[in-house]
This record gives sequence, structure tokens and C-alpha cells, in this order.
Amino acid sequence: MDWDDLRIFLNVARAGSLTEAARVLRLDPATLSRRIKRLEREAGAALFLKSPQGYALTGAGQGLLPHAEGMEAQARAGTAALTGTERLAGRVRIGAPDGIGTHVLPRVCTALRAAHPELRFDIVALPRLLDLSRREADLAITISAPVSGRLVVRRICDYGLGLAAHRDWLARHGPVTRASLREADRVGYIPDMIFDPELDHLAELGLGAPDIASNSANLQWALIRAGAGVGVVHDFMRPEAPELVPVLPGIARLSRSFHLVRHADADGAPFGAVADLLAEGIRAEISRLEAIAAARDRDAQA
Repeated sequence: MDWDDLRIFLNVARAGSLTEAARVLRLDPATLSRRIKRLEREAGAALFLKSPQGYALTGAGQGLLPHAEGMEAQARAGTAALTGTERLAGRVRIGAPDGIGTHVLPRVCTALRAAHPELRFDIVALPRLLDLSRREADLAITISAPVSGRLVVRRICDYGLGLAAHRDWLARHGPVTRASLREADRVGYIPDMIFDPELDHLAELGLGAPDIASNSANLQWALIRAGAGVGVVHDFMRPEAPELVPVLPGIARLSRSFHLVRHADADGAPFGAVADLLAEGIRAEISRLEAIAAARDRDAQA
């Protein structure tokens, strides 16, 4: 198979549309369509399912993808060896829980694109685990480390969480004690929609089911900011919400870890290098945000 046709195949697979792939490659969409058809004739199978929503890989396309990525990685390594530089380009789809997706990834991905303008990102923030084997994402950020599948998993960093409430809610309800928490208005996850046991925060803290619940960490954060009650908040979210005050910070604390996951076959450009840079950026950004929250807590206690 012609490498140039495979390069087009990869860009269409990552973009999910001829128009976006054509923009990245600076080619006409009609040219891309002809080349894809030629590649499908050589493969003897349809590689994409075409619909008004775009181009999705067929089973044959899924089978071809890791081989095309391997050829891309070899080409990229050869170019880097000749030039002494590493050029990152292409579209990378990142799956992430909505908390880190909203409060950490925007700054990290913006910085990556500033350093590598030819990178493109899709950030899929869903309250569920994405299926990397079906290419729902190229890289996934998870809380629990997957234990099955042909996956490459690395721990990015730990992060802290704790109970918090709006200062006005605390003013209305008086000092909160461990005993009074059982009668307080609680915000948390919808119990039967918790997709990862690490998210069952209230249960771990020995509290009952939430009075007002959501499957979204961001919506819980918004509810707590609106004065709906007390709930668990990520430390890296708190710099954006100075009206939130930690509740029982000495005892109602949790620690979790983020992991970066990719399919074992997705080691070609730009996934391997982007995974390294993404992990480094997330680690630095969470550390920065948690330091701001900690400094604010110290000032409040002074």
C-alpha cells in the first residue's frame, strides 16, 4: 500500500470527516475521497462507514489502523533522526472525566498547541469510561487503573478532595460537626450512575446518600456553589470558587490518582509523544491549582 494513501487514511480516521482531514492536509476533499476509495480497492474491503455525521472506521479499518500508525511512527522517527527535532502534528482525541476535562485540560492543551501548532485535540468529557479498543479516544484519563485489555497505563499524579460548602450555607447552618453532617443537605453522585467505585465519595466518608445528586462532577460543583449543601470538591477546582469553604478539613479528606491510558497499538505519532507531554502538563497544572487552594486555606486560618 502507498504510504501517502495510508497517511490520508490516518487523518480521515482521526478527524472523522473528509473536510477536517482535507484542512489539516491542505488537500481537496474530493482528492481525499478518491484516495480512500483507491485504498479500499487495494484492501478489498470498506474502511469507513459514511454517514451525515462523518466517517467512522469499519472492522477492516480498525484492523488497518495500528499498521498505518506503525508506518507513521517509523516515518516520524526517520524525520526526527535526520533533522534532530521532533515535529508533532495530527489530531488526538482525549477522553477524560468532566472535572479534569473542564478545570485542567484547557490550559494544558492550549500550552501544547502553542508549542506544537499542528496538533489538534478533541476532548471528550463524559461521565463514563471510554472504550479505547473501539477508538472512542486515543488517550484516556482515568481514576482507577484499568486491569484488562491491551492497554498501556501510567499513573500521572495524586490529587486531593474534601468536603466543602458555600460560606452562606455554612452561615445559615452553623458549625458543621461529624454528627451534624448526617442531617445536612448533601450533594453527590447519583448512586446507580457511579461508573467508577473511586467516585463513591460520600460512602467512603461514612455519609448517607445525597439529597441532591448528579452524574457530573461539574454539576455537583455548581450545586455546591449555589448553596445546595455540602459535598466533595476537587482541590484543583477550588481556586475558581473562592466562596467555597472546606468543611472538616482535618478528617473529611480523600486522595485519588489520575492515570493516562492508551491502547497498546496506539504508540505511533503523535500519541506516544503527546502522552508524555500531556502527563507532564497535567501534573504541573494540578500542582499549581492545589497550591493556590492551599495558600487560600492558610490565609483564611491566619
